[in-house]
Amino acid sequence: MFEKAGDEIVWKTVVEIWVLTCFLFLHFKFSFMRALIQRVSQASVTIDREVKSQIQEGLLIFLGIEDNDTVEDVEWLCHKVVNLRIFDDDNGVMNQSVNDIGGEILVVSQFTLHASTKKGNRPSYIRAAKPETAIPLYEKFCQAINNLIVKEIQTGEFGADMQVELLNDGPVTIWIDTKAKE
Repeated sequence: MFEKAGDEIVWKTVVEIWVLTCFLFLHFKFSFMRALIQRVSQASVTIDREVKSQIQEGLLIFLGIEDNDTVEDVEWLCHKVVNLRIFDDDNGVMNQSVNDIGGEILVVSQFTLHASTKKGNRPSYIRAAKPETAIPLYEKFCQAINNLIVKEIQTGEFGADMQVELLNDGPVTIWIDTKAKE
């Protein structure tokens, strides 16, 4: 199959490619931006006993960001969320988007969406992006989704201790990740 003189070099290259492929598969398979989306009748964020943001009918989006997330992840996720048909039409069928109903959106950063509970009982958040990576992507997400909807979005405060109140409508709760595109 290979020439004798080059066999060792070729096999070394094949092994290196295989190792790199395995690394990339595992790295990207388990690394993704996460959004937990809830259809709500109302929701609010309170910080230091003061209501920072509140919405009526619409979507509450909890957003978790990892170090390897990209602007492409942000764009894909924003389009997916805004176009989700999870609001009832006149026939009671989930067939309308947040824009179709003139709904509102509240976005809350939540690094705990990347908790790993594989070992022990104390969750690890090692996969959650550090603020220097997460804040710019969170801001891009908020700006991008704001450009796609009719009403101005509301937000929490990145890194703050927030009390989030919501009245889930349905209940409808959807989990989306950007790498699996589901």
